[in-house]
Amino acid sequence: MPDTPTAIAAVDLGSNSFHMIVARTREGQLHVLDRLREPVRLAAGLTPDGRLEPVARARALDCLARFGERVRDLPQGAVRAVGTNTLRLASRDAGFLAEARERLGHPIEVISGYEEARLIYQGVTRSLAAGADGARRLVLDIGGGSTELILGEGDSPRLLESLYMGCVSMSERFFPDGRIDKAAMQAAMLDAARALEEVEWRYRRLGWDEAIGASGTVKAARAIIEAEGWDEGLTAKGLKKLRKALISAGRADRLRLAGLSEDRRPVIAGGVAILSAVFKELGLERMRVSTGALREGLLYDLLGRIRHQDAREASVRAMAERYGVDLAHAGRVETVAQVLFDQVRENWALPAARWWPWLHRAALLHEVGLVVAHSQYHKHGAYLIQHSDLAGFSITDQLLLATLVRGHRKRFKPAVFEPLPAELRLPARRLCILLRLAVLLQRGRAEEEPPVIHAVAGEERLHLSFAAGYLDDRPLTRADLAAERALLAETGFTLDFE
Repeated sequence: MPDTPTAIAAVDLGSNSFHMIVARTREGQLHVLDRLREPVRLAAGLTPDGRLEPVARARALDCLARFGERVRDLPQGAVRAVGTNTLRLASRDAGFLAEARERLGHPIEVISGYEEARLIYQGVTRSLAAGADGARRLVLDIGGGSTELILGEGDSPRLLESLYMGCVSMSERFFPDGRIDKAAMQAAMLDAARALEEVEWRYRRLGWDEAIGASGTVKAARAIIEAEGWDEGLTAKGLKKLRKALISAGRADRLRLAGLSEDRRPVIAGGVAILSAVFKELGLERMRVSTGALREGLLYDLLGRIRHQDAREASVRAMAERYGVDLAHAGRVETVAQVLFDQVRENWALPAARWWPWLHRAALLHEVGLVVAHSQYHKHGAYLIQHSDLAGFSITDQLLLATLVRGHRKRFKPAVFEPLPAELRLPARRLCILLRLAVLLQRGRAEEEPPVIHAVAGEERLHLSFAAGYLDDRPLTRADLAAERALLAETGFTLDFE
């Protein structure tokens, strides 16, 4: 968007609840206008084979229709909606996301646990104004299907973990039908402790000055402890009394605790078990509670993108440097790619704001796989990109970037683009053709001005014209273009040059 919108929104499609926050942007600050929350309990409707049960599916879509009404008038790009653990696991229900996008009226991304943790940390530090002093903080967020544990200094996260345990999944496993007893609570806490065992030593080694909790379970536990008069704030002492109260009730539907909301009742036991295990395994006595979490982090991240302070750019640069990419050569490839892109983007329906950043990123990282081996380096690079933790990227974002790198050399196989969502396949294919040509035209790696090229694009055709005598002086380039013409022809695409 050319201008900062007057309002932006973040939507968190969590495993237990869906949240939306709408905020006004004014002089670089966000001022909350509206908050919506609905207890969808999506994780409870996830089948073992990765599908969503019809009732849970319908609840989610109905909620998104109501959210969509609230943000209907916001421009595209002013709403960032993300799905977390349950949608990461709902691999067999691809149609759900398409319907969800239609109901909301804005794109929906599924993000990795790493990205979820990064955004949570950003939301917590911004909400508490906790990043300015540079203190080291341990941040905990217990969601419906996953638990995020982050250790950071100031505004910068250093350790990020997403553990596959949440208040919904834990409640279903250890407290079926709402039954709560001492043995089940101990078993749930032990299971959570086992999950923490693999990662806690890294956190203990670095240490922290303060522990901060965020989101539903943490807020609910503090609210109950304070409302019942057991302690001030969220403490180990208060948690012990809360566990005893849950066990004494025997069933979730018999719980009569001050501060406990009706929609939190079915999943409170699982959440308390996780929270108790974290306190015990990390030796915590007290935890501060943040008002901000994932959705606030989303808002600030979206505001950064609008202002061209995109975390994805920093991630790509960091990856290129970490793996020793020849940045000068990558820059020359990018220059040629931009010359071609600027000439074909209208005919190929590639709006610059939407698609140029992907070609730019792919040009920067096209040789990242050389760190593994020269042979098949495009495949190595695609693997590294798709399976690395890249801040700011959704799972589909990383797949798109990996696909462009995977397809930039050797045979141009249509199957490479099949894993992408249908709406991305044609734009990705066209971007990949431009990247292939840019790499080809810089094969000599010479530090010289890029060639003067005139490009004309058709639906399945691209014609390149070079300055008089250019190809005559470069027989290898002419041969490479002829070979590329043959490779593209195998897919029904026509490349002409003169």
